[in-house]
Amino acid sequence: MKHLINSVKIGVNEKTYVKNPESSDLGKRIVQSGIALISEVGFENFNFRKLGTRIGSNESSVYRYFENKHKFLMYLSSWYWGWKEYQLVLTTNNIQDPAFKLERALNVLTEPVEADSSFSYIDEAALYQIVINEYSKSFLTKEVDRENKEGYFEIYKRMVGRLQDMILAVNPNYPFPASLASTVLEGAMHQYFLKEHFPSLTDCSDKDSLYNFFKHQVFTSLNVQIDD
Repeated sequence: MKHLINSVKIGVNEKTYVKNPESSDLGKRIVQSGIALISEVGFENFNFRKLGTRIGSNESSVYRYFENKHKFLMYLSSWYWGWKEYQLVLTTNNIQDPAFKLERALNVLTEPVEADSSFSYIDEAALYQIVINEYSKSFLTKEVDRENKEGYFEIYKRMVGRLQDMILAVNPNYPFPASLASTVLEGAMHQYFLKEHFPSLTDCSDKDSLYNFFKHQVFTSLNVQIDD
């Protein structure tokens, strides 16, 4: 199993990059240093010139892998959601009881992100902070409809679909499964953002409270009684 997990590759839409960064050490350094740089200066102040300096090269090296910083952000976001999908499937795959399976899925989606040794060049905790703070900038653009048609958000939409299926497995008659599923994914990120920047606006100050909040919201909506 260990060798199988170590061989996992996170699939990302090929249109997000010019050359797959996983194909070379330079590409991996670009991703690794890009995550660190965005974490430090924010996406607005991030550019390929600064990234080139960070990796000890010029910005043309970065352009060989990514067309622009918007595509770079979309690559990072897609990679993150692909990684979360991998965790979700790995955690819930052999669970037969629908309610327990949904509980475990909610735990995966709300637990604090920690480093994953399977992907040594990715700092998943720093990447999650980028997703929390910057993910909306990947789709709040004039090009969102075209990019959606071209599959840029396919992994995120697939995650919503997986959670939606789990919700319907618990209550097939629930009329808003997609809305509830997308609310959980977006809400978890939003609650983490509030915790960091507007703590008086959330009661979810730790891991368990966030999980318990969404567990309560989801199962109450599904009209299903669960044990605390």
